[in-house]
Amino acid sequence: MKKMWWKILGLMLVLYSLIAGLLIPVPDLPVIHESIRNIFYHVCMWFTLLTLLSISAVNAVRYLSGFEDKYDFRSVEAASTGLFFGMLGLLTGSIWARFSWGTFWTNDPQLNGAAVSMLIYAAYFVLRGSMNDSEKRARISAVYNIFAFIMMIIFLLVLPKLAVGSVHPGKGGNPMALVGLDNTMRMVFYPAVIGWIIIGVWIYQLKLRLKIINELNEI
Repeated sequence: MKKMWWKILGLMLVLYSLIAGLLIPVPDLPVIHESIRNIFYHVCMWFTLLTLLSISAVNAVRYLSGFEDKYDFRSVEAASTGLFFGMLGLLTGSIWARFSWGTFWTNDPQLNGAAVSMLIYAAYFVLRGSMNDSEKRARISAVYNIFAFIMMIIFLLVLPKLAVGSVHPGKGGNPMALVGLDNTMRMVFYPAVIGWIIIGVWIYQLKLRLKIINELNEI
């Protein structure tokens, strides 16, 4: 039970954010209106993605420093879990865009950067699947993983900040930033971020254990 406390905490925080996110009063901002509630879900997906892809990149570096298989396993499972949350981020973002901008997708640096980042990581798994030699696969994909992480930071966090004319809140000089995130919303948003990150790490650990079991069965 002592090892389960953080998992229970994650579940409670996510459950709290799901319920409170629908019930608390939110500011009536132009364009986004009630759809601002999606911040409790959509933005949390990207925080979780960043956490998991950071874990993946760190383990890629650790693999290259000693070529231990356990770090390759950790790197690939963290990347696959991160990609899953990235897809959820794109999905919730598209739904939000439909209600705010009238379309599921628009030519915006933040949206395009997110899509490109996901494609880069999708290519990571295509690369791994194209090689049969396990040692060669681990080494080459570890190098690519580090490259993918750097590109993700550029496309997702750097370029959208520098872009001009972005319709995405808080990007490219758009004044419609998180000014509406009042104290009431913060009481839901911050627990939601922590809760989803915990759930993401938990899923990653479960996938890692399954990966190790499958590898042992093949020996």
